[in-house]
Amino acid sequence: MMESESRPASIRNKLQSAIANLSPAYFAMVMATGIVSIASHLLGFQFFDIILLWLNVTFYIFLWGLTIARMISYPKRIIADLSNHLLGVGFFTLVAATCVLGSQFVLLKRAYTLGLVFLGTGAFLWIVIIYSVFTAFTIRDSKPPLAEGINGVWLVAVVATQSISILSTLVSSSDIVHRELFLFASICLYLLGGLFYILIIVIIFYRFMFLSMLPEDLGPPYWINMGAVAISTLAGATLILNSSEVQFFKNLLPFTTGTSLFFWSAATWWIPFLFILETWRFIVRRVRFRYEPQYWGMVFPLGMYTACTYQLAKALDLRLLAAIPRYFVYTALFAWLITFAGLLKMLVRSLLPGFYRSAS
Repeated sequence: MMESESRPASIRNKLQSAIANLSPAYFAMVMATGIVSIASHLLGFQFFDIILLWLNVTFYIFLWGLTIARMISYPKRIIADLSNHLLGVGFFTLVAATCVLGSQFVLLKRAYTLGLVFLGTGAFLWIVIIYSVFTAFTIRDSKPPLAEGINGVWLVAVVATQSISILSTLVSSSDIVHRELFLFASICLYLLGGLFYILIIVIIFYRFMFLSMLPEDLGPPYWINMGAVAISTLAGATLILNSSEVQFFKNLLPFTTGTSLFFWSAATWWIPFLFILETWRFIVRRVRFRYEPQYWGMVFPLGMYTACTYQLAKALDLRLLAAIPRYFVYTALFAWLITFAGLLKMLVRSLLPGFYRSAS
């Protein structure tokens, strides 16, 4: 009797602990699920894309519930995270998750009004977070050394910026907004995202080449090195596909084409290098695979590379690229399934330890 009474209390305590220690970057789960859904949609996996859409809605609502509960119950932790060089940049996942989910609704359901709501929410979050986080980092008295203060999560600032650009371009195709205004905002954000990538990746590459890197340092967040240029490619390709008939954009078309190819080339270069580092990490140095929220930051770039290559091939009529997403999508789907299975296993182990032991 006592055991049955203590179980709800135990679950309640674990929920409170989860709220208190919630990583700001957990919205990467929504980002990853959303882009895998979009990639599946583009490549004709129509049953799977809808399942992932509604599953993503569940993730998004649940994570916002936990986040709001954390804001109410632990506001000091939120403020402390904002000025933390490794945790603060994780708040950009709120922006990217909001806009990726909005893009899902526009592409899969043609829900332009709902997409506009997500765009407004994402833009508001972007303004608040980008100035709060970067200001907090700048005026902070004690700052960490470079090796301890930066990793691939910093590039979510690029992902957040480009996700707004993409959704703005998609929404501009409807009759409910001023087309040229939204396209102008899209191209400006596209360029700003490119600037952020160049600024941040130089520091990250310097760390790779000149500072010691332990196996545990080379975690899943570094896959965003590739994901940030992949989403930049998708932003450029989306502009080309949706804006070529707009007069002011015609002058920018050659530039956008060139920069999109530049970003895609960079994303493609990163993939073999990152796989080599993963091989060294897991096989040579024998790091044990264990689920952690950061693995969603690895799934997202794989899905994004699939989607951006498909759209770039379509935008530039490059049939030689079309074969890549047809096969790469299976890598993205497999990575999503493995990570989702890890999440379920963690939840069962945490909330139902007795069931997990008996099943083992």
